Amino acid sequence: AFNETKSYCKICFMGIILITTFNLISSIFRGMGDSKTPLLFVLIAGIFNIFLDYIFIGKMGKGAAGAAFATVISQGLSVIISLIFFLVGKSSSRINFSKKDFKLDNDVIGKLVKIGLPISLQEGAIQVSFVVITAIANSRGVYFSAAVGIVEKIICFLFLVPSAMVSSVSAICAQNFGAGNFKRGKKTLFYAMSISLIFGAIVFLLCQIYAESIVKLFSQKEAEVVVLGAQYLKSYVIDCMLASIHFCFGGYFCALGKSTYSFVHNIISIILIRIPGAYFASVIFPETLYPMGLAAPCGSLMSDIVCFILFLHLSGGKYNLEDN
Repeated sequence: AFNETKSYCKICFMGIILITTFNLISSIFRGMGDSKTPLLFVLIAGIFNIFLDYIFIGKMGKGAAGAAFATVISQGLSVIISLIFFLVGKSSSRINFSKKDFKLDNDVIGKLVKIGLPISLQEGAIQVSFVVITAIANSRGVYFSAAVGIVEKIICFLFLVPSAMVSSVSAICAQNFGAGNFKRGKKTLFYAMSISLIFGAIVFLLCQIYAESIVKLFSQKEAEVVVLGAQYLKSYVIDCMLASIHFCFGGYFCALGKSTYSFVHNIISIILIRIPGAYFASVIFPETLYPMGLAAPCGSLMSDIVCFILFLHLSGGKYNLEDN
């Protein structure tokens, strides 16, 4: 498994520039109010990826390396298609470049670093916390490790809606703030929270009822993995509701250029709740994964409280958000 993982990582790391380029182009489309076009690019690349997986893994037997090559090639395809559409597509989505656009602008670079660096550090810290929690699960044995790995994949899928709200809130609020319409920005924030919370509540109820059936999609033969995975999913899925709140706040803060706020609440949550909670839950309750799954929701609850405090500070303090 180690050698397969090593090959997969080496190949995928080569495709990082493609991921970055596609995300950049997609963010520009979303900034212009078009989120459907990037979806089309990803859909085409996703179908192509599945086809290449069948060829490289199934027909050619390349294993993890084949999966990695399929991913990188598909990412390259999405970049090429998006660039073509970006440069020669319909007039509403086309942006014309000139030589002066490629000159370094210290003011623009400064703003990008100011907003982007805290977000990068925040995402890095979150991924490190996932690695630590996975390591804690791995130390408990193969069944615990498999169960946690399966549920993490399920959670990543379930979080697509709350995660999408980050980009939506950020883009829409930034447009409104630029026009001096702060009240509409606040409405966007609370509408996004409402949608995310409703979605999270539905997912929570479904996972309480069908947790074992969902885990069985990944592991039908290992009964112990299914039981442990269902325990972990039932508690972890609470985060789908709680995390949606600070996700939406994160997009709101970024639209205001206050991405440092998102970094702060995430670091507090990770250091004080997520990692310690997962560790102590594994020590105190060695036979079950349910308590360990509560670490993430508890961390999100901490983030939600910090976000509300920061929001009140912005709304009522020196950053009084009233319309121009």
